[in-house]
Amino acid sequence: MRTPVTAPIPLLLVALLAIGCATGSPGPTRTTPPAVVPSTVTSPGPVPSTPTAGQFNATDIAWLQLTAAMTERLLPVLDMVPGRTTDPAWRRLAARVGAAHRDDLDLARRLLTEAGAPATNPHEGHDMPGMATEAELTALRSADGVAFHRLAERQLRAHLAQTIRIAAAEQRGGNHPATTAFAAAVLRTGNGELARLDRMDLDDACCRT
Repeated sequence: MRTPVTAPIPLLLVALLAIGCATGSPGPTRTTPPAVVPSTVTSPGPVPSTPTAGQFNATDIAWLQLTAAMTERLLPVLDMVPGRTTDPAWRRLAARVGAAHRDDLDLARRLLTEAGAPATNPHEGHDMPGMATEAELTALRSADGVAFHRLAERQLRAHLAQTIRIAAAEQRGGNHPATTAFAAAVLRTGNGELARLDRMDLDDACCRT
């Protein structure tokens, strides 16, 4: 039986609180509430205050759970692309990023299973920066062409920026080697995709002049 465990708040959990995690009706504009640091965290099992090499710590678990939740919110955005635009660059980007994120989601779930973490999503129903809200998904569904590109780019940039931020925190505060290596790969991929988005912006600007 899994029980709540009192443990020091790891670096990633502080970062997650700074991002914000709130329930309620989503809207087009979100603000980050003040961080409130709890005195306990819910762990999937007993977590030593100083885990030995190779063990999952609370930061590893928190990062994997949030990574899975954020990926689940991004995939519907990418799945819209073929039906909302004929732009070949956007279609290639959505196919590439979608395939990579599905692989990431599978890996996050496998590592959570290995860690003995619950299969449920602790962020279900929460809206955080980087996560597509229902209002944003509705706006995307009603847009096409350039309008769709702008909305999709804004959402993808927000997602990538947050995944980069929390992956860097996992690298600093995590303990499980495979999980911190996963975070390093997410960090590299996220930076690469942001650079590709920048190049797409430049190409669009050239075409408009």
